[in-house]
Amino acid sequence: MPFYHKLGKFPKKRHTVYRKENGELFQEQLFGTIGFDGMSSLMYHNHPPTIVKDFVEAVDVNPEVAFEKQLRMRSFMGYKVDPKDDYLESRVPMLTNSDVTLVLSAPKKSLRDYFYKNADCDEVIFIHEGNGKLRTQLGNIDFSYGDYLVIPRGMIYQIDFETENNRLFVIESSRPIYTPKRYRNWFGQLLEHSPFCERDIRPPHELETHDEVGDFLVKTKKEGILYSYNYASHPFDVVGWDGYNYPYAFSIHDFEPITGRVHQPPPVHQTFETDAFVICSFVPRLYDYHPDAIPAPYNHSNIDSDEVLYYVDGDFMSRNNIERGQITLHPAGIPHGPHPGAYERSIGKKETEELAVMVDTFKPLKLTKQALELEVQDYYQSWLH
Repeated sequence: MPFYHKLGKFPKKRHTVYRKENGELFQEQLFGTIGFDGMSSLMYHNHPPTIVKDFVEAVDVNPEVAFEKQLRMRSFMGYKVDPKDDYLESRVPMLTNSDVTLVLSAPKKSLRDYFYKNADCDEVIFIHEGNGKLRTQLGNIDFSYGDYLVIPRGMIYQIDFETENNRLFVIESSRPIYTPKRYRNWFGQLLEHSPFCERDIRPPHELETHDEVGDFLVKTKKEGILYSYNYASHPFDVVGWDGYNYPYAFSIHDFEPITGRVHQPPPVHQTFETDAFVICSFVPRLYDYHPDAIPAPYNHSNIDSDEVLYYVDGDFMSRNNIERGQITLHPAGIPHGPHPGAYERSIGKKETEELAVMVDTFKPLKLTKQALELEVQDYYQSWLH
């Protein structure tokens, strides 16, 4: 994130002596991105973060692609994903390309038996159902329904849920995730016309510091392989840190919609961006106020983008018979638009209560074998009637 944050205690100058009360040195670690050119933070550990006691196993968790190419509008019933106890085993990849993988998850239990690190991807975890606490090396973040949890690649974390009824929509990005640059000035500050501001962003607020040695299982995903290692010290042993590279939360309920006299294009809903795809938030808002406005979106062709919508809540006015947790895929190259009757039905409506997350990719998305098991058959023909 493009603003400075800090927690705990650390020395006045970087890369200088910083000792414990017993005279031992704290262990400094740079947590950075894009070589030494991207955002970074400096951590100070009780113990070296490098001591591996044992290698346990390596498991291939790459998505199984059903077929390489396709050109059909599709839909999937996300709430048919079976809940599972284990946090990682509950993840079901649905759509994927070399830049992003879209995952559904229904974990029943907290991730407390081991620690997890995604070394491949930044993660955006959208909380559809559930609440609890994200625990990380750099501090903890409370979360609830509607929160985006943005976790930079390489961040070790655990996650606590308060109930067994949890539904997550996870976006794994091989590209760094930022707030849209058109909403920031050249200092990095969010501008007045941005649909959200720094006050809405919730960085870690509670530094959980452990001074423990023993056996600590850390599962790390790299190039689609999940490696399990036993480390000699607790990963959450950071006494202080500062910098720009850290996890944070942002609630979809804090997104302020941009409206106009006539229908606004999808970029007004943009919430996050990469150089390969964008993430948008559709939230309750007033409709267009031109006397002859048609609030429903016009038919359009995504010539350069695959469009994915994850439906959260409310009545999505451009679609018929859509349920919570349902996903639609409208691939690049063919036009799509409102379902039959939706265009006319929207005229004269004053507002919408819809809530959805959209992901638009520049590279085509591939369907996984798990996605085909949840597919709504013949969705591509739903414009016939």
